[in-house]
Amino acid sequence: MITTEQKEKIVRGMDEARKTFGGTDGKFAQMLGISASQYSRVKRGEWEQVLADVVWIGIARQLEIELVEGRQWNTAVTPVFTFISTQLERCQKEGLSSLLCDLSDIGKTWTAKRYRKTHKNVAYIDCSLNKSKAQLIRAIAKQFGLDDRGRLRDLEANLCYYLKTLDNPLVILDEAGDLHYEAFLELKALWNATEGCCGWYMMGADGLKAKMQRSIDCKKVGYAELFSRFGKRYGTVVPVADEGKEMMRATALMIIKANGGEDAAKVLRKTMGDDGMPSLRRIYTELRKNQ
Repeated sequence: MITTEQKEKIVRGMDEARKTFGGTDGKFAQMLGISASQYSRVKRGEWEQVLADVVWIGIARQLEIELVEGRQWNTAVTPVFTFISTQLERCQKEGLSSLLCDLSDIGKTWTAKRYRKTHKNVAYIDCSLNKSKAQLIRAIAKQFGLDDRGRLRDLEANLCYYLKTLDNPLVILDEAGDLHYEAFLELKALWNATEGCCGWYMMGADGLKAKMQRSIDCKKVGYAELFSRFGKRYGTVVPVADEGKEMMRATALMIIKANGGEDAAKVLRKTMGDDGMPSLRRIYTELRKNQ
């Protein structure tokens, strides 16, 4: 059962999310998966018998609100964070598209989610959970507060029209290498329909680059055109060889220090892999041990 304290925490998260949502209250409610009247009542402080517990939990999950008290993680302004944030900002302001294919576990997802939380009209899509064409279209539509039900063709048309009415919308596609073929073709169609009006940012690890290049080399329909629309280059942040290892060690130390690690060098050693690279995900495990 959701407690009053947890509901209060969720409502605070809703208030924060509303500040960076560019649409109406009705569309914000649609994005949360509730009715406009329910959202209005919750805003007024009517929390009892308005939303079922499963709906409260769904909102908390969508807004990434931790219902169990624990460590609050701070964002370190690492080279990866700065590079990706700068690219996202430029894509959003100028309606551009860009493709980032770099190592896993360097902070791409954290940076993208942080950007979404602090900027208006931004949709973050986890493509590993929205692999098909239908899932992709419905996920993007819902992020912008459109009704994601009904016929897919109508929803696609409404989405493209609505994106062109917004002030500098941006769609971030994380784990894009997991998308099915028809979803990649759909991205080309969405790009064509919103050219210059909407920014697109595609992210993934080495698997995305391999998938794109293999499909282009095999002359698979749509991939060369999509690659061209996303800048015709595989962007990277981390340098190769020893320089990259040094950068990621420095990055790990910045994250450890930003989150109160008392002996940063000791924590860093515990996160090192056999390849000489630290695991950023392991940092949080090690810091939790010292809570």
